[in-house]
Amino acid sequence: MFDWNYIMSQIATIAFDILYFGAIIGTIIVIILDNRNPVKTMAWILILMFLPIVGLVFYFFFGRSRRRERIIGKKSYGSLLKKPMAEYLAQDSCALPMAYSRLISLFRQTNQALPFDGNRVEVYTLGLSMLQSLLRELEKAKHHIHMEFYIFEDDAIGRLVRDVLIEKARAGVEVRVIYDDVGCWHVPNRFFEVMREAGVEVRSFLKVRFPLFTSKVNFRNHRKIVIIDGSVGFVGGMNLAERYMRGYSWGIWRDTHLLLEGKAVHGLQTAFLLDWYFVDRTLITSARYFPKQAICGTSLAQIVTSEPIGLWKEIMQGLVMAISGAKKYFYVQTPYFLPTEAVLIAMQTAALSGVDVRLMLPYRADNRLTHLGSCSYLADTLQSGVKVYFYKKGFLHSKLMVSDDELSTVGSTNMDFRSFEHNFEVNAFIYDTETALQMREIFLQDQRESVQVFLKNWEKRPWYRKAAESVVRLLAPLL
Repeated sequence: MFDWNYIMSQIATIAFDILYFGAIIGTIIVIILDNRNPVKTMAWILILMFLPIVGLVFYFFFGRSRRRERIIGKKSYGSLLKKPMAEYLAQDSCALPMAYSRLISLFRQTNQALPFDGNRVEVYTLGLSMLQSLLRELEKAKHHIHMEFYIFEDDAIGRLVRDVLIEKARAGVEVRVIYDDVGCWHVPNRFFEVMREAGVEVRSFLKVRFPLFTSKVNFRNHRKIVIIDGSVGFVGGMNLAERYMRGYSWGIWRDTHLLLEGKAVHGLQTAFLLDWYFVDRTLITSARYFPKQAICGTSLAQIVTSEPIGLWKEIMQGLVMAISGAKKYFYVQTPYFLPTEAVLIAMQTAALSGVDVRLMLPYRADNRLTHLGSCSYLADTLQSGVKVYFYKKGFLHSKLMVSDDELSTVGSTNMDFRSFEHNFEVNAFIYDTETALQMREIFLQDQRESVQVFLKNWEKRPWYRKAAESVVRLLAPLL
């Protein structure tokens, strides 16, 4: 007599094994056919072979490549760029600096980032001054306000800005807001519902909910953009949260943010409207959002975006070119230093060739894991002659880079895998001596509040600290 229970259990076991190993083998084939960096490919294969269940879960959430996807069709994108392109072509004389003509060309080719001259740049290094300026400009809004932040906190600062947006919406101003779903995971839905009820159009970016979880959790919109009436814009590293103003009990929050006035705001507007199309499937191309701009200053600027889709890693590629092209110095401020191999080699090569390369990190960070990972790269940089500084006055969240008294960039991009590979980011690249000198002085002032790290002393840190850093470094692409 047959034991049907035993037979059915055996069939179920065989079926499970076929599905299980089929999933692993299928995933490995997909990874190989994706033609990624061989090191990454081998890393994923080894994880799937030796930790199959963990590997499948991690690959499901974090590993899948979206580099061949597009946010918008070419025809629609052309319509969106029509007005900015007309403004660019109408410039009387846009003299591109010879030293950076190839960098500017790179951004145009990979990102459609148009270089606009005649801009005014105002720099903020503290959250309070940025907030005061933002509120002033919001109150002046007559036609529209476009706002996009990774974090829009339900605290005193977030509610203050929210109330201004509600007031402007009730006065007839068009107000559109994009917030990142993961960045605002713990913010109550009611916070945004109050805005919607008042007429503010609010959208979340890549909402993460089961069963549509997948890799959406890994691809986040880290941009901080505000455009007011198409003529004034903000971009940088600051979100809307109280800690950006007050800091921590152990120190200030040191960040960098820009106000832009002039034609470069068209670049910010284009970036926002592209993201709006992504979240709302509504393409806004009206000339009303791209008003004609007068000459406001002397700065030439490009607004450059990057995202985990498309063919190129625009901001990372630009930084590699900028570091490699530095003649005298290249200074970097970043809260997290988990560089891709290309960026690390560019920094080392520049330092070894005699360029004064300086890297500034927070002495104490808001995330212990990323800080440990950052520290694992310091010996590599110090050995090549890069000067490393730890900022001690508080938490350094600034993403500022300046080179040769002519090039500077500020934005949302950290010098880490997440910003380069997984996040939607935006940076303003400014080609202007006056702005570069101001940025250089900001860096040097912060350097006075820092302690320099020397290789001889750095190598003396405890073995268990080195071991912890090395382990965390293995997770650098996921941090």
